[in-house]
Amino acid sequence: MKKILIVDDEADICLLLKKFFTKKGFEVEAVSDGEAAIRHLKAHETNLVICDFKLPDYTGLEILKKVKIINPKTQVIIITGYSDVKVAVEALKKGAYDYVTKPLYPDEILVTVQDALEQGTRKKEEKSNKAAGVSNMEFVIGPSQPSQTVQKHIDLIAPTDMSVIILGETGTGKEYVAKCIHNKSKRADQPFVAVDCGALPKELAGSELFGHVKGAFTGALNDKKGSFELANGGTLFLDEIGNLTYENQIKLLRVLQERVIKKVGGTKDIPVDIRILVATNENLKETIDTGEFREDIYHRLNEFRIELSPIRERTEDISHFAAHFLESSNQQLNKKVKGFDDDCMQILKNYYWHGNFRELRNVVKRSVLLCQSTHIDASCLPPEITDNAVAKEGSIEVSFHGPIPGTLREVAEEAEKRAILEVLERTNNNKSKTAQILDVDRKTLYNKLKAYNIEF
Repeated sequence: MKKILIVDDEADICLLLKKFFTKKGFEVEAVSDGEAAIRHLKAHETNLVICDFKLPDYTGLEILKKVKIINPKTQVIIITGYSDVKVAVEALKKGAYDYVTKPLYPDEILVTVQDALEQGTRKKEEKSNKAAGVSNMEFVIGPSQPSQTVQKHIDLIAPTDMSVIILGETGTGKEYVAKCIHNKSKRADQPFVAVDCGALPKELAGSELFGHVKGAFTGALNDKKGSFELANGGTLFLDEIGNLTYENQIKLLRVLQERVIKKVGGTKDIPVDIRILVATNENLKETIDTGEFREDIYHRLNEFRIELSPIRERTEDISHFAAHFLESSNQQLNKKVKGFDDDCMQILKNYYWHGNFRELRNVVKRSVLLCQSTHIDASCLPPEITDNAVAKEGSIEVSFHGPIPGTLREVAEEAEKRAILEVLERTNNNKSKTAQILDVDRKTLYNKLKAYNIEF
């Protein structure tokens, strides 16, 4: 029986979820704060944690980090309000399996929980299939020019053994691209091993990547193969490569140079024959300048680069991918929804999509679950989608929260203010870059910041 821990300071939510999942055959415990959650996790085996982001003593991200240290295999699902979607995306980067938004729908959460608990089984099946020369990976290319360019680059680089850096925001499909490269390569019948470096606890990262020998540290009861050894003969995909510690960067450099690894606590060099693909949503050149990432590793990995555009820059792909996710959701949920009505599709095309295709997939699955007719309409969409009317000014998308201003001048000023705030956020408050994107000089930008009372 799978064991679930619910962490939420709202007693009604705890009671609702505990009753629901108990009836579904799970063993469920519920606590109201982070400290109680940590004590429970240390004392009891737990397969999955459903945690509210806002707790009295911890945030969901802090609990996520502690869960991964106590047991890296425990899955975590974050509960968030619609205004916390960016935080939820950050949680995905840190190793959360998924997030669900309030108001909560038990049937929707059940699908996510089942997917999370089955993830380990699916990964084992994928490895088995790869070893047998069978691919269960389906890679979809959209009709937009950026998508077509990515496909051309994949076809070009796949037959080689060159290392590739895949760049893109969270949810743009970096792992799908890596799998596609592997499946089109001469190593396709060998293992594909994916490692999320952002979700690796620092204390265990060396063991997870390079393996360990019995007795290397407390709890090392047997020899263990790391990801590099498991991927021998095939492809190793290192996601969020910028999160590797300096110590493990040095070990990675040795692998790149000499194609050998040494287990934690071991003395013997183990040769490995692997192709390395890496991905990041960071600017590695900036992390090199700050000393967080080694320049020599960057140049060894950067034999070829593939850049994935965010979904808001290729809206032409949205209907294509929404249809693909609709088909897969129908299969998973045993439903027969045929499509989206026009108003619903327009909302999908206008939304900002902080989580890109991953967020779109989750929204479509939820909508299929709630749909009671042949086509999905706006009522099936979650609040964070429908509550944000989007205006587009040039290439900048501006989200209106709350009532839209009445006069034309007010609308224009609100759109301009939102555009400035949006670009400031995207550039990490870099004023020069913001002015460049908005096609104004710095003096004009500063005057606008002052006029709209934007702190700078």
